[in-house]
Amino acid sequence: MGMYEQIARNKRRTFVMLAAFVLLIAAVAVALGIIFKAGVAIVPIAIVIAIAMAWTSYFASDRIALAASRAKPADGPEYARYHNLVEGLCIAAGLPKPRLYVVDDPAPNAFATGRNPKHAAIAVTTGLLAIMNRVELEGVIAHEMSHVVDRDILLGTIVATLVGAAVLLSEFFMRTWWWGGIGGRRGNDSNGGGFGLIMFAVGFALMAIAPLAGQVIKLSVSRNREFLADAQGALLTRYPPGLISALHKLETAPTAMRSANNATAHLWLNQPSRIPGEKNSTMERLFSTHPPLAERIRRLEEM
Repeated sequence: MGMYEQIARNKRRTFVMLAAFVLLIAAVAVALGIIFKAGVAIVPIAIVIAIAMAWTSYFASDRIALAASRAKPADGPEYARYHNLVEGLCIAAGLPKPRLYVVDDPAPNAFATGRNPKHAAIAVTTGLLAIMNRVELEGVIAHEMSHVVDRDILLGTIVATLVGAAVLLSEFFMRTWWWGGIGGRRGNDSNGGGFGLIMFAVGFALMAIAPLAGQVIKLSVSRNREFLADAQGALLTRYPPGLISALHKLETAPTAMRSANNATAHLWLNQPSRIPGEKNSTMERLFSTHPPLAERIRRLEEM
């Protein structure tokens, strides 16, 4: 698939994702209406809220992702190499210079965010800056710049914002049901009948499925785009060994990050883990938003 076809597909998938999010919130609202016996009156309100959230995610998704990662502007002479490499790659790719940020985290990682090249930002961790030499850092930044070119950053950041919102919403109402004693009250309701119990089960299932659905959506948009960004980043620098060496360093580096969370994991260069000193578990690898580093390295070596 060519670059322009990829850009067009990402734009289409972005708007499909926004529409699916609105429908998901409407389904959760129906479930809540059943549980709280509010009927369908809650649905129009939920749809309005969902549209407002989708609008916000489109125009403010970069600020949300940067804030969630606790990124700070890369100001000061200690980041001169970072700025110089980005400026050189922007000239080579014909792109405006993105805003540059740094995340204070010892785990080496990076991500790009923003809705288009004019509103893009790149963030790297202090751990990445510390262990990468010039050609390795250039390879990593070229990878992130490729996400900017392909409009992956728009799709990825919107997924982060919307999935995070859907998961938080579902978890909030599930906890409200559990701790608020709604289940007990419904069990004593003589007017609900078998149909009411079935509807309650369906509503509860909808809210339970929301986090899993969010993870599946992230998997569908993340893995292939990492392979493509690796290849395009290597072509941009014209030196694949730089990115290959960087990925080799990531294989042996700690992956636990204080600044990452489940909603933003797919934005990063490498899958962050949650437990210091440990690699991702088998289950985490199964649901990883990134392909294995060994496979990414193998494909680059074949270029």
